[in-house]
Amino acid sequence: MDFSNDRPTLVKVMDTALPIKSSQNLLPEVFLRWRTLVAWMMTWLGVWMSLGQKAEVIRVPDSPVELRFWLENMLVYHGFSMDETIMSTGLSKAEILAASTRWNMRGGSIASHTPSGNLRVLPYPGGRHPRIGFLEGAIHPQRETKISVFAPWEPGDYAVLDIPEAIWSNLGLTYLAHTHIPTVWDIRKIALEPLEWIRHGDHSLSMERTLPNGIRFATTVRSTSDHLRMRMSLMNCSKDKLSDLRVQNCVMFKGLSGFAQISNANKVFIPPYAACHDKDGRRWAITAWTPNHRIWANPPCPCMHSDPKFPDCNPGEMRVLEGWFSFYEGVDIIGEINRIRALEWDQAPMGKQEEPPSGLLVH
Repeated sequence: MDFSNDRPTLVKVMDTALPIKSSQNLLPEVFLRWRTLVAWMMTWLGVWMSLGQKAEVIRVPDSPVELRFWLENMLVYHGFSMDETIMSTGLSKAEILAASTRWNMRGGSIASHTPSGNLRVLPYPGGRHPRIGFLEGAIHPQRETKISVFAPWEPGDYAVLDIPEAIWSNLGLTYLAHTHIPTVWDIRKIALEPLEWIRHGDHSLSMERTLPNGIRFATTVRSTSDHLRMRMSLMNCSKDKLSDLRVQNCVMFKGLSGFAQISNANKVFIPPYAACHDKDGRRWAITAWTPNHRIWANPPCPCMHSDPKFPDCNPGEMRVLEGWFSFYEGVDIIGEINRIRALEWDQAPMGKQEEPPSGLLVH
């Protein structure tokens, strides 16, 4: 975890971590100096460790259209600070100020829905870690698998969906959207190229990656007025049969006001549905993927999972997973899940995506 910007918290942690007898036996002045020294050492260690992460997350916009899209994404919709924007784009403060002034970009009250009435969904821009805790378990998070879904109740509130966070198979860890456990490609010292979400004219998103052995997976996201429909496909273009194709799909709550409890007490699991409520128990985020493998949550992040599993896949075959995400306000979460289940959404077609527009997307 990077404590480089949070020295007061670090000092507090040091206070609670030390044995009581140590603070009682040491002279107050010595103890204070020791605590301060360790705090500063850990601060600079955090700075040093974060340097590699900063280099990894930088994505320099390659055209004026892309520059405008990403600056609007970061500054207006995600409320990024200048430091976060610099970290994500690699641009200087002067360049960012000049561009944002030219396009009159201001943060503040934003609509949770697009002009067409659908929930607003944007590629997550990186530069700000989507987790609150357990950061050591997600170093260098890659933005090409992450989307932000903006909640209807508070301007600027959003959940981050990592789809997929990881893909396992009989080969081992076949894909991971950050650095933690070595993948089969890490072990072979094969780096995967950075990708981006394709933004379509109907505000849907799609992403496709082909792995070095020919496995190709793709994710499609389409929003409606009250939910997201998602689909993930896997095409086996390798020469061997694939089995045990488990997928981790993560929903993270750092950007949602009131959802930061480091606990699973605010979550409900009814396979394939996972749901999480805010501190007042009236606002909910709900997700599901089929065919389902397991539902679970990780309190330190905090996050929740509805993790699906592809059926075994022979060479030349394709397998498909179906996904759902929605927000809900109310106290009858069981009734809401039953309502969603009755829609038989995972049996319905998603429809055809529009081609990406040639100009700047209107959000």
